[in-house]
Amino acid sequence: MADHWTFLTNHGRVLLTLAEDPDSRLRDIAERVGITERAAQMIVADLESEGYVLKQRVGRRNHYVLDKRKRFRHPNEASHQVGELLRIFAER
Repeated sequence: MADHWTFLTNHGRVLLTLAEDPDSRLRDIAERVGITERAAQMIVADLESEGYVLKQRVGRRNHYVLDKRKRFRHPNEASHQVGELLRIFAER
């Protein structure tokens, strides 16, 4: 049995990281989530392609805007908006 598992996926953790710091660099996201920079890049691309995140170029940096109205992808959670998850973790 695995000793090391969590409730949130890396996609969820990246989303929470971007919510806390919309100007995060991929390097910072990767370090905070505990993944490689390449994995962070792929996850941000996934979130962007599905419309959860909009990437805006500001000078040499990226600024990320989250669509808190987007619904969860899994049918069991599709009645909930991503903003609900963000509110839970913003209350820390």
